[in-house]
Amino acid sequence: MSRPPRALPPQPSPAAAAETLRRVARFLERALPLCRAHTVEFYTRGLWDQLVAPRPADVLEALRAAGPLASRRPLAEASGGAAALWDDDTFATVFCENSNKLLDVHLFALAAKYYSLSSLGVCTPLEEMLEALGGENQGVTGIKTDEFMNNKKSHEVQVMSELVDNIASYCGIKQVIDIGSGKGYLSSFLSMQYNLKVYGIDSSNTNTNGAHERNRKLKKHWKAYQSRGRANLESQRLEEANDRPVESAIKYKAIKEKPFNSLQSQDQETIQDLVPSCGFTETVVLETNQQTEADLMAQAQSDESKLAEEVLAILNVLPADAVEAFSSSQCNCEELCEEEKVQRKMESLKAKAGRSGESNLYLPLTSCITAETELNDIIMDLEDCVMVGLHTCGDLAANTLRIFTAKPEIKAVCSVGCCYHLLSEQFENQEEYPEEVWGFPMCQYLKDKGWCCGRNARMSACLALERVAVGQMLSDSCIMDYYEKYKHRMIELEAFNMLKVVLAPCIEVLILLDRLCYLKEQDSLAWSGLVKLFDPVKSPRCYAVIALKERSQF
Repeated sequence: MSRPPRALPPQPSPAAAAETLRRVARFLERALPLCRAHTVEFYTRGLWDQLVAPRPADVLEALRAAGPLASRRPLAEASGGAAALWDDDTFATVFCENSNKLLDVHLFALAAKYYSLSSLGVCTPLEEMLEALGGENQGVTGIKTDEFMNNKKSHEVQVMSELVDNIASYCGIKQVIDIGSGKGYLSSFLSMQYNLKVYGIDSSNTNTNGAHERNRKLKKHWKAYQSRGRANLESQRLEEANDRPVESAIKYKAIKEKPFNSLQSQDQETIQDLVPSCGFTETVVLETNQQTEADLMAQAQSDESKLAEEVLAILNVLPADAVEAFSSSQCNCEELCEEEKVQRKMESLKAKAGRSGESNLYLPLTSCITAETELNDIIMDLEDCVMVGLHTCGDLAANTLRIFTAKPEIKAVCSVGCCYHLLSEQFENQEEYPEEVWGFPMCQYLKDKGWCCGRNARMSACLALERVAVGQMLSDSCIMDYYEKYKHRMIELEAFNMLKVVLAPCIEVLILLDRLCYLKEQDSLAWSGLVKLFDPVKSPRCYAVIALKERSQF
């Protein structure tokens, strides 16, 4: 049953989101030639002379002062405290009006900051979102992830799973659909840690098989832990009884030797069934004449904590990449034939029946998701649910939002996209595929403008500004191919790539605002916004697009 309505955080209005998008687009129209240039053509086409007026050394010096290496400084500090007085006209002289060459590098770097999500005021803080959702599991401890996931994935899964659980709790639902679930890290964690019923859908059979086997091993070790935990608890209680005074020991022994029926008749002894969250039952004999009700609760929590410590020791040594055949389905983006639909429904139904006694569920499924995908063809028991995607590649992030708006069963969405270079663009290949559903643009404003980034610019959007700022430099495989031949001109290429790094967040802003404005164009949404989930140094694609439908739609 859903909770009484709570006030969600303030959100950008449709008009405010659209105006912000227009401002970013106007800046990028002048700046995109820098990012549309391909590195392998840098020397052969003389791109520096075509696109940049200052000398390379001057560019690097200016960027070190106000660009990537100073990216953690507040915008007002970087601009001498005058950021509040800025407007879009401030940056009119960054590029030459006639040649469109970059003229003022310092102002260019400050403009890139000005048009970043952190400065535009359209993001909702994660803490504010969690507080508004009123989740009961904030700060919950349990399964550790850092031993069977790398540091990046562990950080992502822990942060996003807490938010998804809070969204599900706010909506009063228990089913989660994880689109592009990959190896199942997020799905497994949502299921085991937060007791949610999760369907993970991925187009790769290999990923699905690996996720299924990983989850099977987790459950196998979980059950083994339960048996071990019961034995350890009994042994521990006997040791504690032996440490008590002789009278208590005699009394404890007498209680254990009494028949069950006589125990029930005693006023000063109680048999309490403890049911920890991991699912097993243990009968414990306690002396109620010496313990209050609060003591009993404390004892139960202590026992449960000890059991949790036992399971963590087992989970932390599990292998990360086991594979077992699970689904015979192959990735097929074509329309499913009737036989395949029936087969997938039967697989889903059998899996559900086999796990009907479990309070949580994680089922990996293989299917290629498009904007036209019918989830009822994949999931037999589809119900009110939250749709999530953690680093869904290319068009999959856009299609996740389209499915959310089209399907009444999906009450909320939390999507973190990635791999912008794999997005399909309507106005890049429009003559080739005029009827396609495109990954970009999604909102009406950019469609009306015929806006096109281009693949090289979308590739630039994947660059990690924050990593550069802390000294984790870019992959330089393309650069090193030229090193021997052009090393005397290396400073040009270094400076040019740093300009692209500075612009990267702005291109990502355009893509994210396009998705947000698409949601703002839809009816019956209670809330939609952008939330920064992750530390961008650990996980550069750190922004989630989140939306919840009106409660009248539930």
